Amino acid sequence: MRMRINWANRVTLLRIVFIPVFIVTLLANMPDWGPFLAAGLFTLLAITDGVDGYLARSRNEVTTFGKFLDPLADKLLVAAALVALVELGTVPSWIALVIISREFIVSGLRMVSIAEGTVIAASSYGKTKTVFQVLAIIAFIVKDSGPLEQMLGPEGAALFASASWLLMGIAVALTVISMVDYFYHARDVITGPWERIGGE
Repeated sequence: MRMRINWANRVTLLRIVFIPVFIVTLLANMPDWGPFLAAGLFTLLAITDGVDGYLARSRNEVTTFGKFLDPLADKLLVAAALVALVELGTVPSWIALVIISREFIVSGLRMVSIAEGTVIAASSYGKTKTVFQVLAIIAFIVKDSGPLEQMLGPEGAALFASASWLLMGIAVALTVISMVDYFYHARDVITGPWERIGGE
């Protein structure tokens, strides 16, 4: 029996397919408006996260495949952007390491929770973290571009750069806070099996 892919999952798959296009655009080092093109493409891909969610809910097409694929697409997009920015020398590698490591750790913990029959809902910290990550990445893509300085002037460009670092700092802080919050809500899952084993 062939699996039918609904429109929500198609949008999610499209987001994954276009991640390499975004990376090539970002790393191509195109002059002038190249960074703005990459930032626009990244923004468009980030927006599709809300589009596929809306389609799934409004059309009553929430699927297990979609629940797996949607967060995976989000993580791939953010991780790919951060790695590319590290390659360009724009973002320190430790920032990318913290953010990407958090996603691996939380994903692993989520798998353990599901195996234990527990579902831990996404917290407001996690959702806010994602918003600031996206905003920070967009800012870092364009902050050193020539057209930005032409539009804002030297002082405006310097202020934009400072705001970019502030956004990234908030994103990193929320990344750590959301991970700690997730561990807190999963504490019974983490301690439960070890207590049973110790009591045997």
